[in-house]
Amino acid sequence: MTATGNAPARSSGPSYDEILDADTHPVNPVLRLDGVDDIGPVTIPASRYTSQAVFDAEVEHLWKRSWQMACREEHIPEVGDAYVYDVVGLSILVLRVTPTRIKAYWNACLHRGRALATEPGPVGDVIRCAFHGLEWHHDGTLAQLTTSWDFPHVEADKFCLPEVKVGIWEGWVFVNPDPDAHPFEEHLGALPEHFAKWAPGGKYVSAHVGKVLPVNWKVAQEAFMEAMHVIATHPQIMASIGDANTRYDAFGPFSRAISAGAVASPHLTWTPTEQQIFDSLTDRRLDGEPLALVPEGMTARAFAAEGSRRRKSRTVPDIDTYCDAEIVDSIYYTLFPNFHPWGAFNRINYRFRPVGRHVDRCLMECIYTDDFAGERPPPAPYVELGLDAEWVDAVPELGVLARVFQQDTLNLPAVQRGLEAMAARDGSLTLTRYQELKVRHFHHLWEQQVPPGS
Repeated sequence: MTATGNAPARSSGPSYDEILDADTHPVNPVLRLDGVDDIGPVTIPASRYTSQAVFDAEVEHLWKRSWQMACREEHIPEVGDAYVYDVVGLSILVLRVTPTRIKAYWNACLHRGRALATEPGPVGDVIRCAFHGLEWHHDGTLAQLTTSWDFPHVEADKFCLPEVKVGIWEGWVFVNPDPDAHPFEEHLGALPEHFAKWAPGGKYVSAHVGKVLPVNWKVAQEAFMEAMHVIATHPQIMASIGDANTRYDAFGPFSRAISAGAVASPHLTWTPTEQQIFDSLTDRRLDGEPLALVPEGMTARAFAAEGSRRRKSRTVPDIDTYCDAEIVDSIYYTLFPNFHPWGAFNRINYRFRPVGRHVDRCLMECIYTDDFAGERPPPAPYVELGLDAEWVDAVPELGVLARVFQQDTLNLPAVQRGLEAMAARDGSLTLTRYQELKVRHFHHLWEQQVPPGS
C-alpha cells in the first residue's frame, strides 16, 4: 500500500485488516480499533539515553511521579504478605492489609531509616523494623515504639508510615510515589476495554525472569516496541510473521502493535508454502512439539489456530469464541512508562526499569501469565540473570522464547555504545514515521513529563 494524503506510508504486503478479513471466526472488534497512527518526534537526541543529567531529571519528574506496575495480587495472597518494589533508589513496600485491600508504604523505618522489608514474604502480625524493633500495624498506624519514654517529642497517633498511592487492574498492582498523582483510571485510559475479553486477572504467573543489561532502560524497552528489527535480528522467523505489515496505533496513555502470525513477511523474495509457514511458526512457538501436516486447502494460520484451540480447551472453555488472530498473533501493548502487557493468548508481559541510579544499566523482566484449570497455582519464583548471564540460561523457565530474547538483547550493548558516540557530537536518532510509532508515542509522553532541555 502507498500513502494516502497525510497518512503514513505502509508496507506493500496485505494490511492487517485484510488479514483479519480471512479469519475463520468472528473477529474481536478490539483488533480493528483505530488509534492515532502518527504522533511524537521523529528525531530523538542521543543524549536522552546517555546523559546523567537527563537520567536525574527522569528520576525527579518521571519515576517519582508515574504509575508503575509493582507486582501481581497473587504475589501477596494472604493478609500480611508483602512485596518490595525498588526503582532508582526508591523502595516501596506493597502489603495486603485485608483480604480485599492492598496498601503501599515507603519501605523505611521512621526511626533510623532501615528498610522494613528486604524481600517478598509475610511480615507477620505487625510490620517490625529488624534494627531497633519499632512496629506498625498493617494499616500503617504505630503499634510499638521501642523505649517510648525516650521519644517524648513523638505523637504516637501521628507517627504513621507514609503511604504510597495504589491502583489495581486485572491482577496487576501499581504504585505511584507522587501524593498528588493523577487518578489511576486516567493512567489506564481505555486499556481495560481492550483487555476486557482477555481477562488477564484470571491468569497466574507461570514464569518470572529478569536480566540485567548494560544499557539505558529506554534502549532496552524500545527494542521490543516494533517488528522492524525482525529482518535483521530474527531472520529465521520471517516465513511466519507479518513484520513489515504490523499494525501500530496509539490510544492516549498507551500504544499497541499487532504482528500477524502464520503469514509470510512482505520482505521475503520467495513465497513459502503453507507447510513452510506452519513449520516456521511451530519451531518458534511450540517448544519443539512434533510438526503436523497442514491439510490441503487450509492455511497455516487457520491450522495453527485450530490446534491451539484444541490444546487450550481444557483451561479456556469458551475457546471457540476467540478468532484466529487472538490465538496466533503477537498483540503487544506499552503502558507508559515501562509496562508491556501482551493481549489475548500471548503470555508475555515485560517490565523495564533502571538499576539504581545508573544511566547505562537496567533490568528487563519477562513475566509469563497463563490460563489454569481448578485452583490458581502459586506464582513462579523470580529468577534473575546477572550481567554475565545469558537469556538462554532461562530456557527451563521461558522455553524457546529465551533464545529469541537472546537475539534481541545481543544488539543492545552495541546500541548503547553507538548512542554514546552520537551524543558526543550532539547527534540524534532518526525514526521511521509508522513502524516506530510506539517509540515515537513513548517519547511524546516522555516529553510531556520530563522538562524541556533535559
